[in-house]
Amino acid sequence: MTTETTPAEPPTGPPGRGRERRRLLRELLLVAGLFTVYKAGRMLSTGRTDEAFRNAARIWDAERALHLPGEGAVQRLLLHGDTLIRSANTYYAGVHFPATALFLIWLYVRRPGHYLWTRRVLAVLTGAALALHLAFPLAPPRMLRAAGLMDTAQVYGPTVYRAAPATDTLANQFAAMPSLHFGWALMLALGMIAATRSRWRYLWLLHPLVTLLVVVGTANHYWLDAVVAAVLLGAALLFVPRPVTGGSRIAAASPAGASPGTALPEAVSRGAVSCEAVSPGAAPGAASPAAVPSVGAGLPGPRRGRAESVVAGAGSLR
Repeated sequence: MTTETTPAEPPTGPPGRGRERRRLLRELLLVAGLFTVYKAGRMLSTGRTDEAFRNAARIWDAERALHLPGEGAVQRLLLHGDTLIRSANTYYAGVHFPATALFLIWLYVRRPGHYLWTRRVLAVLTGAALALHLAFPLAPPRMLRAAGLMDTAQVYGPTVYRAAPATDTLANQFAAMPSLHFGWALMLALGMIAATRSRWRYLWLLHPLVTLLVVVGTANHYWLDAVVAAVLLGAALLFVPRPVTGGSRIAAASPAGASPGTALPEAVSRGAVSCEAVSPGAAPGAASPAAVPSVGAGLPGPRRGRAESVVAGAGSLR
């Protein structure tokens, strides 16, 4: 007699929902705390104006020595139309934080393993950026007279900065290097490519590309700000291990610690693979003894010759 048992279902009551709410609240507090520490830390270098302008002159000279294209070439393209330059200013002011927040929320709901990986990478990247902000204050190219660039946000709008950096209590305008606008956008693209399987997923790279053109064309960052952000992101990706996903079917079906080679016999012993064959004329449910193979009976082996088969058949009639 066979006794069927129903596997216990995981609890879905209020305790499970309570644990999920506590986990969500913990993540929100953690992300908000990290962001608050970053914003507060950036403000520590607001009074180092002279040093920030000296560093800006060094960066500008270094770019010319490296024969990098001038930031003005991108700005002149954006200035071909008022709509284009306002769109660039809006992208700089309104896409950076909302896009990153939506990206993290989607990962939290749909790809929890990738969410933890991404959150850790962004935390390492942002911490390294904060350390560089404090060690190397840098005035953006829109403030550097030698660059000859326009502050497009002040002229065309919208803007997130005050006209006088000394009176800006909400943002440190001397924290140009590295560009977290570009660093976060690049991580968003890489995270979506890693977490999805669509053949169109590489189009996410358009986000960091557009961000790069926007931050340079609006004169908020130098090319080297984006280069340094990419280098720091690469170091963070090497430091934080990627999530492990997927696995073979045999490994998933085998018990813990079992090798793939023992998966089939184990499945047979558990009844997962039926090895019974009912012979013609037998009662329903009765199995022919000759039809029940031993373990490994179905595995490939040497074939019997025709003469050997005839001799064996003759012997069975005696």
